[in-house]
Amino acid sequence: MVNLKINGQKISVAEGTTIMEAARKVGVEIPHLCYLKEINEIGACRVCIVELAGHNKMVTACNTVCQEGMEVLTNSPRVRRNRKINVELILSDHQSNCTSCIRSGNCTLQDIANNLGVFSSEYENVADLFRWDNKLPLIKDATKCVKCMRCIQICDKVQTMNVWDLRSSGYRTVVGTTKNIEFNESDCTLCGQCITHCPVGALTERDDRGILNDALANPDVIKVAQIAPAVRTAWGQDIGLNDVQATTGKLVHALKMIGVDYVFDTNYSADLTIMEEGSEFLERLSHREDYRWPMFTSCCPGWLRFVKTQYPELIPNLSTAKSPQQMFGAMAKTYIADNLGLDPKKVFSISIMPCVCKKYERSAEAVNSSGCGSDVDLVLTTRELDRFIRADAIAAQNLREASFDDIFGEGSGAAVIFGTTGGVMEAALRSAYFLVTGENPQPDAFSEVRGIKGWKEATFDLAGTKLRVAVVNGLGNTRRLIEALKRGDVEYDFVEVMACPGGCVGGGGQPFRDGIEAAEARGKKLYGLDVNNPIRFSHENTAVQRTYQEFLGEPLSHKAHELLHTDLSKWDLKMTDMDK
Repeated sequence: MVNLKINGQKISVAEGTTIMEAARKVGVEIPHLCYLKEINEIGACRVCIVELAGHNKMVTACNTVCQEGMEVLTNSPRVRRNRKINVELILSDHQSNCTSCIRSGNCTLQDIANNLGVFSSEYENVADLFRWDNKLPLIKDATKCVKCMRCIQICDKVQTMNVWDLRSSGYRTVVGTTKNIEFNESDCTLCGQCITHCPVGALTERDDRGILNDALANPDVIKVAQIAPAVRTAWGQDIGLNDVQATTGKLVHALKMIGVDYVFDTNYSADLTIMEEGSEFLERLSHREDYRWPMFTSCCPGWLRFVKTQYPELIPNLSTAKSPQQMFGAMAKTYIADNLGLDPKKVFSISIMPCVCKKYERSAEAVNSSGCGSDVDLVLTTRELDRFIRADAIAAQNLREASFDDIFGEGSGAAVIFGTTGGVMEAALRSAYFLVTGENPQPDAFSEVRGIKGWKEATFDLAGTKLRVAVVNGLGNTRRLIEALKRGDVEYDFVEVMACPGGCVGGGGQPFRDGIEAAEARGKKLYGLDVNNPIRFSHENTAVQRTYQEFLGEPLSHKAHELLHTDLSKWDLKMTDMDK
């Protein structure tokens, strides 16, 4: 243990503890901008400077280790003065147009500057110019970048994609794409983790709310929306509703108030996905010699982009099943439209998603099969939906419970856990067991694959067949798993991959607060919804049963392949959405 004083308070901490961590133990929160624990501890912003008694030079608290006898002053006059100067210098390289900034009210730099009383600066503004293709799903505003390097570190250390890098030096330093290539030509998976970890508004998703507004203004367009499983865990955060208040029923009501005609649950098509993907897995298992192993899930477009750029030889290993978003889009303009008596050419299909990459996925030509243009016409992230609700001045406290429209609002507990890491695997195994044995397993029989751990593995008995499965979340963990497979260190039959740490609940389109990783808590909420759902198995969803009886025939039928499967080898990786 190391003994020291922080603002006169005595404290003992373990060797290796930083001043910032020690200060928290005595209730002192040292302001910081660039710091991310174990990811970005480089003291780049110098907002966390503190004074050490007997030392002339101030130090950064985020990466200075406590020493025996140290006396730390976190808010001395000298610290206050220099901290304020450092923030003013940061602002001199930052366009502070807060009224038009996507992060206004949820910006770490804005909070720090206001707390320090930085309302003007004597330094000349030298912010870089804004140059970006606004048709891209991910938008970077160089005028707001503070060079904290969080985006670089998240991309390098967590996702191992190395998309971002520093260029030039001194005040000319900018964050750009590695090797200065065009962003649209980069290997970016559009996971959006750089967005959720940027402390300012330099990175964000493309805002497509105007497209929805245009659709709402067109009386000839029938607006049909789907809500992804993970959205229900976070949508209330930015409109003042807590987890208990932010029910799915109130979300349905909010969409109806906005002007959406029909609101359905992506859980319906998640159950469809399980029927197709689970049946595909069993088909491959019964003809093992005809396929490459293991079989990988294919619900996550960020993971698909990762495979196509990093390990294209694995494309045959991926399930051909579309994601629940795209399955719903295909059904919305065929079976659902027919069931509701709608002209499919007038259906405007809207997805509310926790994911930035879904904006790319909807525009991939190879994924559209309804014959009515794009199967999904518009993707809004959870954050965009919240902004629309606020812009319409919809009072969250006045929202009431509303039901999904029949019958495609029905979803199983297996479908709702799609939004968290391990959920797709567990849902698939529940129904695979039934398809093989004709009997339901215990709903929680495959709970071994749950949890936030980056790489999980388990072995299950499927009617006498030994199944080796793995679940991985985060692209860094995915890369490690694939390299282990290539070396022969591990062997699996079925692997679930989600690009974002924690799964879709931690997606790049979800609401966030700086320094808070919410994926684990959100995942537990989904498991709670699963337990309380009267239907725990995808094959028991009556809407899914009716869909096969009346329209598709059976899983893997010709029509099911035509509408619910895709040829991943034909997916174009170009990110620019030409519809925008």
